[in-house]
Amino acid sequence: MKTTLVRGALSLCLLAGSMSAASFGRMSRSEAERDLASLEQAGSSAAMYIWSDKYVYRAGETLTLRATLKPNDDLFPYTLVAYRVNNQTGAKTFYPCATEAPCDIFGQNFADGFRITRLPELNKQVMVGAGGLVVTSPLTIPNELGMHTVIVELRDYTGTRVMKAAYQKIGVVDGEVAVSGDITSNATWSNTKLYRITGIAYVKNNATLTIEPGTFVIGNPGTTPPTALVVTRTGRINAEGSRTSPIIMTSSRPFGERNAQDWGGLIMLGRARINIPGGSEGIEGLPRSEDTTYGGEDDNHNCGSLKYVRVEFAGAPFQPNQEVNSFTWGGCGLQTKSEFLQSHYGFDDAFEWFGGNQEAKYLVATYGRDDAFDWQSGTRLKMQFGVAYGNDDLTNMGIEADNYDRDNTAQPFSNGEVQNVTFVGAGQRGADETNVAAVFLRRGTKATINNVVAMNWANFGLRVVDAQTLTHLGNGEIKMNGFLLWNNGVLNNRENTIAGQVEANSVGFANGTSGQGRQFLVADPMLRRPLERSDPDFRPMTGSPVFRPNWIKPAGGFWDQSVNYIGAFGSVNWAEEWTTFLQEQDIKP
Repeated sequence: MKTTLVRGALSLCLLAGSMSAASFGRMSRSEAERDLASLEQAGSSAAMYIWSDKYVYRAGETLTLRATLKPNDDLFPYTLVAYRVNNQTGAKTFYPCATEAPCDIFGQNFADGFRITRLPELNKQVMVGAGGLVVTSPLTIPNELGMHTVIVELRDYTGTRVMKAAYQKIGVVDGEVAVSGDITSNATWSNTKLYRITGIAYVKNNATLTIEPGTFVIGNPGTTPPTALVVTRTGRINAEGSRTSPIIMTSSRPFGERNAQDWGGLIMLGRARINIPGGSEGIEGLPRSEDTTYGGEDDNHNCGSLKYVRVEFAGAPFQPNQEVNSFTWGGCGLQTKSEFLQSHYGFDDAFEWFGGNQEAKYLVATYGRDDAFDWQSGTRLKMQFGVAYGNDDLTNMGIEADNYDRDNTAQPFSNGEVQNVTFVGAGQRGADETNVAAVFLRRGTKATINNVVAMNWANFGLRVVDAQTLTHLGNGEIKMNGFLLWNNGVLNNRENTIAGQVEANSVGFANGTSGQGRQFLVADPMLRRPLERSDPDFRPMTGSPVFRPNWIKPAGGFWDQSVNYIGAFGSVNWAEEWTTFLQEQDIKP
């Protein structure tokens, strides 16, 4: 019987020395087969990330690629491959041989045998560029328009199975389009152009804005008013990327110098019901006008479609203390599509819903300075598969849920139904407020929240406040089933017990002695490897309590019932390739 290993367990020494081809060492296939005779490798415990100078290039410009590699005790033998994919055609170019035929990073081809090596430590190592480890001069960008992906793979010693990969998306364009003012007729943004927004662009007058897969949209820091894309109640957006070609809305600043608040963000407004008196309201952060108003009577209103979209470095304030979120939905209805979305380095909330009636799946919130998932004003939301990951900038909640701050009994009540989420906080370093929690319910919201992994939050895994919200907690209108808690409360050295992980007024609920709280467990989720900020892996190891058979399955319809785990991830990493987890401080020259 073979033992399956993810983390390195071979009693061998890492190679040290200068970063050159010699640093990787060399071993024969027979040596590799001998080392792995009783082991079956299921992955890698290494952390690896790569980055280029910028996102968008013109043909003939040059690109430098850098990499950081942390073996994390992974001592398995590997072959290493680096290549560029033209996402439009699927054609691959391998480096350093610059051919479509595969070669490894040492220039050896598959027929002659890839070079087998162990992993050294690399820190901001130039891979392609002057003095590069793989190619010793910068890569000249070819005249192949559209999005490309640069990939570095750790393959097993046979060169046939990918154990780990790192990705960098780039765009090749032949021009730039300046965007400002109103979009009043149907428009299509192509991945062969760079779109640079100045000020606020409003989609209105029954116009539909279509954004092709692999398109880059740039927000300019320092504009007055700040840059934002607003889809009004009379407009629609169709922005559907793909795993290989996501749509990326980001800052114009150089890599390593980008910040939350560099630009505004993406706002979508609709005519679904809210619970604010009068039935309509101006969206938070923008001056009230017809173009910024949301709400109505159509719970099926279609604000548009978002799929595989990243919004990065957003959250600029339009008024004092009135920042825009990365993704904002105001009064959007059931026909609105929201799938595979990432907010990266947002200054305000990553995802916020103001009323409306929506469904959403596969949402990623990284390094925000406010809440990851926030609903209020009568929001009725179904969400499955979400992850919130904090770094030192994180100050608030995984979920912050309100009904209506001026009337906690306003109807329709906010009611969020959430399944399969993983919330990983920044611990003590990430808190500058008291009572920070992974899940925070207040101001009269209702909720059903099942199958949660919450770990490393500053104060609590769960916190519920306000009389109306606690009434819902007691009478069964707040339900929770499946809560795995670990190492929350690190700011106050709280114990890894239910009483230590949950605020005092919810301990009975979590213990199952009051209300509809079920299956709260305090245990280590046993993630596959130590978490890295620029390259995390939220998947659990074999034997993790995440896979216990007692957790409930979601109901049918919208919900994916194939899951056999709690939290956002089982054995498959659905966030791979289309997301980014790079920290700016990790990629500064």
